[in-house]
Amino acid sequence: MSKVTFLLAVWLISPAWLRAAQLTALDKYVAKPDTNYSFQVVSTNLGDGYTTFVLEMTSQAWLTTNEVDQPVWKHWLVIVKPDTVTSSKSLLFISGSSNGRPPPKAADGNFVAIARETKTVTAELKMVPNQPLTFADDGKPRTEDSLIAYTWDKFLRTGDEKWPARLPMTKAAVRAMDTISSFCGSAQGGHVKIDHFVVAGGSKRGWTTWTTAAVDKRVVAIVPCVIDLLNLEPSFAHHYAAYGFWAPAIKDYVDMKIMDWRGTPQFRALMKIEEPYEYRDRLTLPKFIINASGDQFFLPDSSQFYFDGLPGTKYLRYVPNTDHSLRNSDAYQSLLACYHAILTDAALPIFSWSLEKDGSIRVKTVTKPTEVKMWQATNPNARDFRLEVLGPAWQSTTLTNQADGAYVAKAETPTKGWTAFFAELAFPSGSPAPFKFTTQVRVTPDVLPYKDKVPTHAAGN
Repeated sequence: MSKVTFLLAVWLISPAWLRAAQLTALDKYVAKPDTNYSFQVVSTNLGDGYTTFVLEMTSQAWLTTNEVDQPVWKHWLVIVKPDTVTSSKSLLFISGSSNGRPPPKAADGNFVAIARETKTVTAELKMVPNQPLTFADDGKPRTEDSLIAYTWDKFLRTGDEKWPARLPMTKAAVRAMDTISSFCGSAQGGHVKIDHFVVAGGSKRGWTTWTTAAVDKRVVAIVPCVIDLLNLEPSFAHHYAAYGFWAPAIKDYVDMKIMDWRGTPQFRALMKIEEPYEYRDRLTLPKFIINASGDQFFLPDSSQFYFDGLPGTKYLRYVPNTDHSLRNSDAYQSLLACYHAILTDAALPIFSWSLEKDGSIRVKTVTKPTEVKMWQATNPNARDFRLEVLGPAWQSTTLTNQADGAYVAKAETPTKGWTAFFAELAFPSGSPAPFKFTTQVRVTPDVLPYKDKVPTHAAGN
């Protein structure tokens, strides 16, 4: 029995699985054996208290040369192993980059720092998805969202479940976990046991973080970043109702007329395969969700469509004054704090919030925070808080404990335009980085200026 078949069998006999939906195309694709899988060590570099191994990993063959120019997916997998390893848990960060580039000369400094601080193995999986890819009936090299939108269009038009690119993206992450466990357990890897993973990634790799957790029980926690779109259909109806247009950041999907398929059986079938929210019954593991208040893809109040519906341990953070890149922010510090908590089984902060009828956000804390702030930004012209439109306009004020651990965030409704606001709480984490968690974002006035203009046409014509 192969490892993949065994893992699938474990899923099948678990009560959690039995309560979940039937096997999807994603489950079946990831579980399907693929003889193309292999890995080899390309370089070994000694650092101060750690060793970096650069591996070339072949994760799979997706499609054939009849459909795409490069069906065999290859990746750089950069593993950082501290001289002393104290846990069988590892951090896997899923990232991008392009095919054909030389192997990395060194590991990302953030993952070196996390490995040294936590005395655990960290790894970065690159080239997810493999790109650029040129499809036979298209002839255009495609990357990132252009690639994914093309594969969505193929599925929507044909119904063929082989097409959605999330399938090979997810399988690449699963193969990376196989590789980390196998290599680290070898003599060259130091005979280190790695059997559980905290998985993280940003944007479409954040989406892949969700789907990896949905199909593989070795994942014990996730940190999905800047993929604030779960429960996608109502979220994007809200997007248009706020803006009156599709944001330029999602142009690749608009150009492929993906939005025209919303509400159709074909689109629902695609979401059953790809949409993390469809797998939420499986996602009871700790979830540390990091979003950007100025994301050019997603509205800052998008979590209203999914956060309450997620089961199990869950935390949310909106990072102010940054966009989809999370540039110039302390997001990696949040990753360190959350990862450290999983490693040490630390007690996580207990707090909750509610949206009050008077327009405020009321926060009730059980764990005492070290600081509570309200962040707010006003756009006098539009219900639009993208960094590229508004700039770094978010400002903070300190909130005081009103009574029994209660804090109230309330922004005044502007005389013109809209104000968005949220509460941010800081707690000690036991690591050099504090916990920073937030409430959802609330917008005042609670008016969607283009609510009656949301396109309803469908069928992708």
